[in-house]
Amino acid sequence: MLTQIITILILVSIVGCILYGRRLIKTEKVDAVFGNPERAKGGTHWVIVGSSALLLIWLYYSWDIAKGFYPKSANELCQVAKVNDSLLGLKYQFPIEEREFKSTSIIKIENKNLNKITNEIQNSQDLNIQQKTTLVGFINKTTQLIPLLTNDNLMEMDTKTKIKEMTDELKLLSSNFKKKDYPFETEAEKNERQKAISEQGKWGIIKVQAGTGSIENTLEVPLVPATDKGLKFHAAAEELQVINDKFFKLRNHNSQFKNSIKELKEEIKTYRKNLNDAEEIASTYAKDIVKIARRIEYASIYPPNALNDMQSAIIEFDNLQKSEQGGLRIVDILLFPAGTIVASGPSCSEQGSGRWLPKPSDTLNKFILMSKPSVGYKNIPLLWIDMMDVSKIIGFLLPDWIADILPGEYPVHSKDGLVKQNFKGKVLKIVTGDFKLFKIPVPYGHIWDSFLRVFLGLIFGILIGVPLGLFMGLNRFAKGFFDPLIELYRPVPPLAWAPLIISVLGIDNTGKVFLLFMVSLSIMIISARAGASGTQLSKIHAAHSLGASKKQILRYVIFPNSLPEILTGIRVAVGMCWGTLVAAEFLAGTTGIGFVENVAKKYFQYEVIWITIFIMGMLGLLFDVTLRKIINKTIPWRGKG
Repeated sequence: MLTQIITILILVSIVGCILYGRRLIKTEKVDAVFGNPERAKGGTHWVIVGSSALLLIWLYYSWDIAKGFYPKSANELCQVAKVNDSLLGLKYQFPIEEREFKSTSIIKIENKNLNKITNEIQNSQDLNIQQKTTLVGFINKTTQLIPLLTNDNLMEMDTKTKIKEMTDELKLLSSNFKKKDYPFETEAEKNERQKAISEQGKWGIIKVQAGTGSIENTLEVPLVPATDKGLKFHAAAEELQVINDKFFKLRNHNSQFKNSIKELKEEIKTYRKNLNDAEEIASTYAKDIVKIARRIEYASIYPPNALNDMQSAIIEFDNLQKSEQGGLRIVDILLFPAGTIVASGPSCSEQGSGRWLPKPSDTLNKFILMSKPSVGYKNIPLLWIDMMDVSKIIGFLLPDWIADILPGEYPVHSKDGLVKQNFKGKVLKIVTGDFKLFKIPVPYGHIWDSFLRVFLGLIFGILIGVPLGLFMGLNRFAKGFFDPLIELYRPVPPLAWAPLIISVLGIDNTGKVFLLFMVSLSIMIISARAGASGTQLSKIHAAHSLGASKKQILRYVIFPNSLPEILTGIRVAVGMCWGTLVAAEFLAGTTGIGFVENVAKKYFQYEVIWITIFIMGMLGLLFDVTLRKIINKTIPWRGKG
């Protein structure tokens, strides 16, 4: 109840202060920026707006609003999550939320692997003609296994019967799910469930661990269904899980396939047994072929039309359960911004001796070794040039949905186990970069990874921070609204954000670049704001007298006068970004200078530690010198009034 009242009061205060502020602005005769000595002065009402908005965002992203207005929503979404978790395994086999049948994907992958190993064998200089002939023969027999699984005529009646049984069970579940009295709970079962509900506690309760004295905020969601709607989804999830388990135990193996793969395994086993130590390469290739054959054996490969009825039944139930959620889907979308409730197993939840001063010669030798592409550090050089196919860049730039929106369907494997490409499939290969063009040299290595992260974080901070800072320096509303937000998060050390950001966005480049963006953003905002608000009024009045418009004043007076502050802010941001990046790579990283130093620390490789310190210092100096040159060349009027 308290959360509801606070939320309503916040909304009222925001709306009221905005209306009051706009009325004051309309009554002013002189523009706040262009000519008024009190330009961009924030009022109390704008501070209330910014602070209230911050509190509202806090309540929203902590799900307190969801808890206050919909206290049972998490429990119901938990039951929905159980259904989605059970459906996920089934959907994985079909082109429902995927582009193609799982069978088709497996066949494409294994055919590609077989072609690759065939080319390697035929081009190998370490194999004689007889070995090549024998190994290629094994590959041909492995290739012939696939049509034995994708041929309708070879499919066993027992397998067809089991698929039909599961399809009928899905259809029956859909029929029962529509009924109001489903899942037909007895009085004894209801009483037992009510008892479990009273014992499990509420969503987001705070527990005190016995004997420790420590307080732990448990984000666990009540698991037992507490509402009729939740009970319906819970019962459906249990039935779906049974069907899911039966389906994944099923294998489309016929007698012809069983005999063929058994014969192939025996032949390869005998062949490897008769090889001597000097023929290790041939033995390795034979072992790789067996691995592919086993993957085909244990894969869920079916004829292209064998699962059509089951697919239709899954889609029917999925649409039905989405419809049954009703307003719960809206609650999920609007009030669970950080991700919905996730079912995981039996629970639901809301969504890591040497000298400290080594010899210079040892350090130099280690640096040379780390610079070599064949050695590097963790098989990655410090800085090198790698050849990258242009297709990968195209695949990175083009979104996948270009292929998805085209009419028609993606190619499906035939009963012979072959996949014939169509136009839609070819477009998909282009937008995903799955083709060959020509290669171009690109930087590669730990130094480049760190440099790129700092550069991207800085660029994003400049692109967003400078316009926002100028806006705050020229507009009282913007200053009053954004100032509390900026001043609240700015003093927080960047490393305090690092665990949260990395846990949400992952340990790859996205999380690190976003962290550096946050570091540079506040610096650039403050620098641009100081530059804009510090513009001398005499210059503005002089421009007015010469007939300059507001846009011209902004472009030719305010912005040039702000440039020294902005460029100084960039220099400061570069240093902060470097320090933060190394620490972030320390915490979670697989490449970069900070990662190298972290691994070196664990193994007491002090030479490497000093190398990383030197590299970081040199890169920071390079950035700073470059910026100073830019400042001297671009703003000669700096400090001259």
